[in-house]
Amino acid sequence: MLDIEERAKVLATYIIENKTTVRQTAKKFNISKSTVHKDISERLEKINPSLAIEAKKILEINKLERHIRGGLATKLKYKNKKII
Repeated sequence: MLDIEERAKVLATYIIENKTTVRQTAKKFNISKSTVHKDISERLEKINPSLAIEAKKILEINKLERHIRGGLATKLKYKNKKII
């Protein structure tokens, strides 16, 4: 098991390398979205500010694009339903 500081670094590195969302990262590491967010936005700033900035850039891009992903998910949901 990783300590909190090491986990924050691992999460940030994973987000940067894979350009993942908070949800995807949380699922991969089997932790909550809140934990991922807190590790990146609060804890990592104190440990490694430059890594925190890079991870936040990716998360900000994801935040700006989330309405598009949501729309596509809804489109697929109704496309896959059969109309009777």
